[in-house]
Amino acid sequence: MVNCRKILELYFEGVSQRTISSSTGHSRNTVSNVVQRAKKLGVESLNDTMTNPWLEVFLFPEKQAVEKGYFPVDWEKVHKELQKKNVTLALLHHEYAMEARDGGKIPYAYRTFCENYGKYAKKYKLTMPIRRKPGEVMEVDWAGSTLQIIDRSTGEKIPAYVFIATLPYSQFSYVEAFLDMKSANWLIAHIHALEYFGGVPETLVPDNLKTGVTKAHREEPLLNEAYREFADYYRTVIVPSRVRRPKDKASVEGAVGYISRQIIAPLRNYQCFHLEDLNQQIFEKLEEINTIDFQKRPGSRKKVFEEEEKSYLQQLPQTRYKLAEWKTAKVQLNYHIQVERMYYSVPYDYVRENVDIRLTTDLIEVYFKEVRIASHKRLNGEIGQFSTNTDHMPDNHRLYLEHNPENNRKWAETIGPSMTRFVSNILEMNVEKKALNILSTLRNVSTKYTNKEIETATETLLEISTNPTVSVLKSVLERNKKKKQNKKTDINRQPTTSEDYGFVRGAKYFGRNNK
Repeated sequence: MVNCRKILELYFEGVSQRTISSSTGHSRNTVSNVVQRAKKLGVESLNDTMTNPWLEVFLFPEKQAVEKGYFPVDWEKVHKELQKKNVTLALLHHEYAMEARDGGKIPYAYRTFCENYGKYAKKYKLTMPIRRKPGEVMEVDWAGSTLQIIDRSTGEKIPAYVFIATLPYSQFSYVEAFLDMKSANWLIAHIHALEYFGGVPETLVPDNLKTGVTKAHREEPLLNEAYREFADYYRTVIVPSRVRRPKDKASVEGAVGYISRQIIAPLRNYQCFHLEDLNQQIFEKLEEINTIDFQKRPGSRKKVFEEEEKSYLQQLPQTRYKLAEWKTAKVQLNYHIQVERMYYSVPYDYVRENVDIRLTTDLIEVYFKEVRIASHKRLNGEIGQFSTNTDHMPDNHRLYLEHNPENNRKWAETIGPSMTRFVSNILEMNVEKKALNILSTLRNVSTKYTNKEIETATETLLEISTNPTVSVLKSVLERNKKKKQNKKTDINRQPTTSEDYGFVRGAKYFGRNNK
């Protein structure tokens, strides 16, 4: 029998392996094997409980199996298999026992199998237990396994994804199924969980999934805008777990496995046609999980939550968070953005810019660098609809849009009754497109004259012509303008005297008055 304790005592005192071999009578290979196995399993010092038999079983469990006639176990294989989805130690023991009996060997009992694996796996379990404070954290995640509902018309099986939220201090959990894992359902699940708990924890710890985290930076992850807004509304903080670090949210990871066994597995063959029916079954089993007594501590999840944790949660807001979704879009050359195949206008100054869009059930808001630049009522129904605010248009586009029969009639009324009759005559005597072209020319002409001049000329036009036109109106305006200019010239001309003849010399020049 190898004296493992003596070998390790001398080794920890700094004695060389050559000297240990001479002192204990074991070969240098044996001494080296004991030392290397101790290093691999993390043994760095000895205590009174580590007797020589205990060390031999701990360091070389495979030898003990062979010596006692048991079928040896490949513990490295067991450890790797346990890392696979839904694989348990009970399943691996069953497979090991079947293999042992097929080979005519004696298998370990399940309890011994678990104890021996625990000793082997000790090297993988160098983790620090974290004691959570009541009301401090809510860990959230989607379960890896899914349930299903049946489409009544086609018989198709539609997957249902299971959301799980857990309070680590009490292990009190909330579970609900959804038809997808998109951002909207992610936020709805959080809202339902907070309302189920009746309060808000200080911190939310999600995984780095895209519905919650846009970019998983190690130092400061970039949160999805809708998720960040949700956290602001409920006055809590989101701290995503590190990438590939499930132990950052160990409670919900454990809850996922437990709920997968206690809820998802029993309901895997349950046939239902509505999500509400499936969730009702989930809630019934969830109530059982939360009210059943713990095995290793007094009370149940619900009892610990209500007595020790609930009072530490922050109060819920008086109104439920109004669900919002954030998207990005590029402003098109027609100063509209496309959102779910509908089109909404923004000020034309932002053409070709990327903007952020906040969507609620009945409103769309457009932001540029965190400043709101537009808002619209959300369009529903037939795709391809436009919501256009004329204030967002360039002046020339707005004038073109406003150039219609109704607006032209209103313009004519501002000039006078004669212009109103003239515009009505144009609209009645021509098809709309031609009439609008004529009216466009008329309005251009009107910019060169005052309203009074236009109204006077139009009155004259209607008196002299049975078929009034814009060209005749222009002639009347020009003639009136010339008359006005001539009249001004006559008024400004000074009267002449008898002596005022230019260069003609008078009597004074010739000295008549000098006599």
